[in-house]
Amino acid sequence: MEANNIEIKETVPASRKLQAGDCADVVGSAKKLIAMKGKKIAEFDLKGGLSDEAVANMLGPTGNLRAPTIKTGQTVLVGFNDEVFAQQF
Repeated sequence: MEANNIEIKETVPASRKLQAGDCADVVGSAKKLIAMKGKKIAEFDLKGGLSDEAVANMLGPTGNLRAPTIKTGQTVLVGFNDEVFAQQF
């Protein structure tokens, strides 16, 4: 995050496990979700709410929220992809 001069406002420790029930709170009033798993990128329009497919893309194999999870403006980024991060920051 320091390489892109990104200010971190809140850090949640890994010991606090966020799961499917927490996803709506994480996205809050965001309008867009970008979920990344390596080269696979899935984008979701959140204006109509958080779909089951969007929640599934936010979670890892253990059922916990994938890291990193970043909210920037009206967009939530879950996971990591160099190209997407370069576009967003």
